[in-house]
Amino acid sequence: MKKVIILIIYLSFAFSSQGSVKVDADSAYVRGDYAQAISLYEELLTEGESAEVYYNLGNSYFKIDNMGKSILNYERALLLDPGNSDIRANLDIAKSKTQDNLVSTPSIFFVVWVNSLINTMSVKQWAICGIITFALLLLALGIFFFTMSEKTKKFSFICAICLLVLSLISNIFAYSQKRRLINRNDAIVLTPSVTVRSTPSESGTSLFILHEGTKVTIKDNSMQEWKEIELSDGKVGWISKEDIEVI
Repeated sequence: MKKVIILIIYLSFAFSSQGSVKVDADSAYVRGDYAQAISLYEELLTEGESAEVYYNLGNSYFKIDNMGKSILNYERALLLDPGNSDIRANLDIAKSKTQDNLVSTPSIFFVVWVNSLINTMSVKQWAICGIITFALLLLALGIFFFTMSEKTKKFSFICAICLLVLSLISNIFAYSQKRRLINRNDAIVLTPSVTVRSTPSESGTSLFILHEGTKVTIKDNSMQEWKEIELSDGKVGWISKEDIEVI
């Protein structure tokens, strides 16, 4: 019993401490002390990821014209809360201030539509949706098996089929979002400009130059100091790991 009480006190202190840091960070942001706000928001993130904190951190970096860090934190916030229109809007504004205007390789309409649908909710929200639809599915099956009315049986059977489909889709979408959170292969260029090379070496042929804030996908992560990256327009090359940070 004593251990339980100590644990409760410890957790209460931890949560109150985090709340205090959050208040201080928000206050620093409001009064324009963005360096202090950044320091406090980053301190909060050492305790665990939060879409709200990443968003506020992105706003703070945006205020000091650090577009690389701003985009990085907006992207991290969007991973945790993909349906948040405010995060997406601020990310688009930050991207508009970058130098590299890449034209993405066209995707199949159906793939774009499905990805947009998946991004309407977070992994937690899709998981909750899956649990609710599964519970309703069980209820519909219970009504189907125990009711005596033919009309009710038909209606509950149709509902059960629809709920089964919705439950499966919700769980598949939750799994997809979970994979994106775990397998983070996208990164943001953080240096003002960097030369992408044909081989993982400074002596490699110069292919093209990227600038701060550009989003890349890591294709080959096997080397310690160099990463093979791919752009949204299909270009590939090698870049030093010091020039990028994984979302």
